[in-house]
Amino acid sequence: MYHTIVTLKKGEGRTIKAGGMWIYDNEIASILGDFENGDLVTVHDFDGYFMGYGFLNMNSKIRVRMMSRRKDQVIDEAFLERRVRNAWEYRKTVCDTSCCRVIFGEADFLPGLVVDKFSDVLVVESLALGIDRMKFRILDILKRVLAEDGIVIRGIYERSDAKVREQEGMKRQKGFIGDPFDTKVEIQENGVRYLVNVEDGQKTGFFLDQKYNRLAVQRLCKGKKVLDCFTHTGSFALNAAVAGASSVLGVDASELGCEQARENARLNQVEDRVTFRCADVFELLPELERKGETYDVVILDPPAFTKSRNSIKNAVKGYREINLRGMKLVRDGGYLATCSCSHFMDQELFAKTLREAAHGAHRRLRQVEFRTQACDHPILWAADQSYYLKFYIFQVVEEM
Repeated sequence: MYHTIVTLKKGEGRTIKAGGMWIYDNEIASILGDFENGDLVTVHDFDGYFMGYGFLNMNSKIRVRMMSRRKDQVIDEAFLERRVRNAWEYRKTVCDTSCCRVIFGEADFLPGLVVDKFSDVLVVESLALGIDRMKFRILDILKRVLAEDGIVIRGIYERSDAKVREQEGMKRQKGFIGDPFDTKVEIQENGVRYLVNVEDGQKTGFFLDQKYNRLAVQRLCKGKKVLDCFTHTGSFALNAAVAGASSVLGVDASELGCEQARENARLNQVEDRVTFRCADVFELLPELERKGETYDVVILDPPAFTKSRNSIKNAVKGYREINLRGMKLVRDGGYLATCSCSHFMDQELFAKTLREAAHGAHRRLRQVEFRTQACDHPILWAADQSYYLKFYIFQVVEEM
């Protein structure tokens, strides 16, 4: 069907054979036929056995991203519509769709494509060449599918400005797809209102993956003194305040983030109980400890300290340090909510790091619950990269 044939080396392709979506450059024995980067190709095992269809990019270490394993499948408009409909039906079943991730790349079998819905605005991130060629068709289909449920999309903004695009041989891209609109979009999540800046906010503008983790923290916070570290635009801090916290301090190194958080606090009429401070968390926590400050609830939501296996040792040091400092600020019997959003910091290593931090802080941890990313960011078991967020809630008690 697709005349260019990619043949795997003998013994390679373990990821794809386990149900994954990627074939790496060092797994390929040969490529036969004419092609352009981004073209669909046929994949064979070393012995000629049909493996599926995917798009090829010689600029990327991920040489082939799979689209289908069915031999009779044509990658056409009808195929893309099935993928989009399946993604939307899944979200309608499992989560609040007023703001959600509608398409999550490989986990929705549309590799390299992310689409977030913020009220009546879509934000798209396209990170692979093959899917980039299809994005306008996919977005048109998505608008049509949403319209069937009475959802009229006011505008689409592209945030394909991540550095990883350059590794695919593409330029970074950012801007309106279609007519321009006000890029400050109001959303509501867990009873909390936010102004999301889809143009200049981090990633697509807002971290939807923590939606239900923020809700889990709410029940800990009524009448409590709360510290929220790496607050970004104030999401955990505002969930604490709306839940009835007596006082909340949100800390972030970005003054722009803190100003947006203050704006969100005013939007929710909790500015009397929430303050935001622009500071380096690694410097502030020891300062708070020296002053004798303690909190009923401490929330640690740091950025990914590692984005590759090569830097994992330094990342472990960072997670250990920040959690040790955070635990020391939790009053005896209080609570710590802590997470890692790095795929390379797996659950086992993160748990080991937290145990070491507790030992160093002379604290005991009583696990309340373990959580992952929100269900609109599904984890495809055969695609390890789709599982990245690890989130623990502990009660912290002093050693006896």
